[in-house]
Amino acid sequence: MTQNPQPRRPLRVLAAMSGGVDSAVAAARAVEAGHDVTGVHLALSANPQSFRTGARGCCTIEDSRDARRAADVIGIPFYCWDLAERFREDVVEDFVAEYEAGRTPNPCLRCNEKIKFAALLDKALALGFDAVCTGHYATVVLNEDGSRELHRASDMAKDQSYVLGVLDERQLAHALFPLGDTITTKEEIRAEAERRGLAVAKKPDSHDICFIADGDTQGFLAKRLGKAEGDIVDETGRKVGTHEGAYGFTIGQRKGLRIGHPAADGKPRYVLDISPVDNTVTVGPVAALDVTGLTAIRPRWCGNPPADGPAAYTAQLRAHGGETEVSAELVDGELRVTFTEAVRGVAPGQAIVLYDGTRVVGSATIATTVRATAGSTAATV
Repeated sequence: MTQNPQPRRPLRVLAAMSGGVDSAVAAARAVEAGHDVTGVHLALSANPQSFRTGARGCCTIEDSRDARRAADVIGIPFYCWDLAERFREDVVEDFVAEYEAGRTPNPCLRCNEKIKFAALLDKALALGFDAVCTGHYATVVLNEDGSRELHRASDMAKDQSYVLGVLDERQLAHALFPLGDTITTKEEIRAEAERRGLAVAKKPDSHDICFIADGDTQGFLAKRLGKAEGDIVDETGRKVGTHEGAYGFTIGQRKGLRIGHPAADGKPRYVLDISPVDNTVTVGPVAALDVTGLTAIRPRWCGNPPADGPAAYTAQLRAHGGETEVSAELVDGELRVTFTEAVRGVAPGQAIVLYDGTRVVGSATIATTVRATAGSTAATV
């Protein structure tokens, strides 16, 4: 197999330019590789703020201007495409609905699935482009039979393959990640941007959720869903506090619980379960968070699906989390996963991404978990 193969002919490439340093350098590298590159900035907010708040947010008027200036320096055509309505429906409303249902979604993964490599890619192909280029840190591998695989970036510290685990082989065939095989620090990427004369070289990275610029997720959800007072109970069902909306909690949360009754052992309590049906949040000791297995739905494979029967993989459960060893198999369209060692902080709605070495096998959405304590389960379907 060949990593990051150079195509036999120059490609017509649509470079998604967020206004940040990574996408700008990726577009510049695509040009340097001999491709015919056009830059595009996605307007994803119907009411973009004029300026970001510190290093939070993206897709603002400031970002579109930064992307345009970068395109001018690189010397490529540039356009701004309005995908705000599609983004609102497929990412923002999905995010709100998932929290309302007691699940914990990943909007970045959903954006890659529904916007950058669906809406944007489909439009690019319809206009005669061959590929979409982004600043993600991941690697596409071309096999001898012509099939493609998604692999981790060369630098694990910057690897973003987790949020790309929803891409299928067709989408990978039209994806370029020029930063994926770069074993450099972010400071070196910024230095490269500065050498290229890109003003975004010193621009801070965006963090958290792009459409919640102030970082207040609970406040954002409260405006959308309103207050809904309910009980906080312990494992025995005893009321220990109240809340103003179960959507404001996530499995494994420790801070901000406002529990009036201390635990019998005096130790901190964590969110164990969120029940949107009766608007109840259950808390308990940290050991009760141990998960030994899970079931995940809506699997998507980066290439061929795994073979029949259980097999050994490593799994990643969050964008910035580490790997854990698992056994997994596909049963009646659902992914059944058993952990070699118990893990914590696993919540319905999260994505589990399976790896075979550095290769991304695929991803699925966690539906239920099996707890280590007394075989208890947590489920939000």
